[in-house]
Amino acid sequence: MGNYKLIALDMDGTLLTEDKLVSAENKAAIKAANAAGVTVMFATGRGIQNVTAYVEELQLAAPIVAVNGSEVWAAPGVLHSRKLLDTSLLKQMHAIALEYDTWYWAYAVDQIFNKEKWTDQVDAKQWLKFGYYYEDAAMMKEIRMKLEAWDALEITNSHPLNIELNPKGVNKASGIRQVCGLLGIEMSQVIAMGDSLNDESMIREAGLGVAMGNAQDEIKQLADVITATNDEHGVAKIIEQYVLS
Repeated sequence: MGNYKLIALDMDGTLLTEDKLVSAENKAAIKAANAAGVTVMFATGRGIQNVTAYVEELQLAAPIVAVNGSEVWAAPGVLHSRKLLDTSLLKQMHAIALEYDTWYWAYAVDQIFNKEKWTDQVDAKQWLKFGYYYEDAAMMKEIRMKLEAWDALEITNSHPLNIELNPKGVNKASGIRQVCGLLGIEMSQVIAMGDSLNDESMIREAGLGVAMGNAQDEIKQLADVITATNDEHGVAKIIEQYVLS
């Protein structure tokens, strides 16, 4: 049994069910972990505006890693750090989306844009993350190769059919390292749970890296432990085994 002090949870495909709910089992396990003195936090690709309702539901006062690490919040409402995407890169990514006619989205500070709702004020915004979604594997490979050639971006996904892009070196692990600094703990004292490539960095670096039963195969291969699926309360099972027992 490790001396775990922090549990970092991805949200979609991990803590949340397919219906985007927190199960009663997961909720009870998180409450018990907090009562045992273990901090439970979100480490998510979502922007903070899509995290707050769940923070309130679970009554969490912990730090938050949002937008794949582009923002680290010391506590709800207390921003610790923010890493912005270069606007010129964002324009190039947007041009690629138009060229290939993919679905796309982007997180700016305080606002989300997508293919149906873009902005002509790109230079006036502060950008955090850009993403593509498409169902054509050949197109996915072409776009990814173009992006990799720039050597300027952190390239991950939150689903097998998307690509998520952050500033190079910015990922969930970089965010959690900052949180460890705030809490005075080591990465070896962290349990990190996730299902997709944007969870790879934290699963690799945490003391206990956990892949969900529904995780992408690449994540399962590198994890220390594989738990049940997000619909089978896999988060609760890990908390019960490694923190509460």
